[in-house]
Amino acid sequence: MLAPKKVKHRKMMKGRRRGTAWRGATLAFGDYGLQAIEAGWVSAREIEAARVALTRAVKRGGRIWVRVFPDKPLTKKPAETRMGKGKGAPEMWVAVVKPGRMLFEMEGVEAADAQRALQLAAAKLSVATQPRERHHLGVASA
Repeated sequence: MLAPKKVKHRKMMKGRRRGTAWRGATLAFGDYGLQAIEAGWVSAREIEAARVALTRAVKRGGRIWVRVFPDKPLTKKPAETRMGKGKGAPEMWVAVVKPGRMLFEMEGVEAADAQRALQLAAAKLSVATQPRERHHLGVASA
């Protein structure tokens, strides 16, 4: 599963998920993509499950890019623990996702296969997504 090799601080503040994605909101690598349409945290497990679903759906054909990385630690305190005694231990890693952020991209597959694969991947994620497609401009011949 994805996780940073090394971090400066072991625990991070929760933060706020406001606004839209400024960066990573367009198709940069592939012809088809899965774009988030709501804000949320996508866990490393979800990212891996969606990646596996994409890979299996295209039968290891084409190429896939994962455009998000879980670099934020989430902490949890044990169940039935009294208040106080500090913040809990890091439990999992999540990627902060804002609306418009491109999560996955793919190329080298047919449009119908790409749509089906992206649908399967979207089912694994906790944020609402939409499939995106690169529109190639036709070259007019004289």
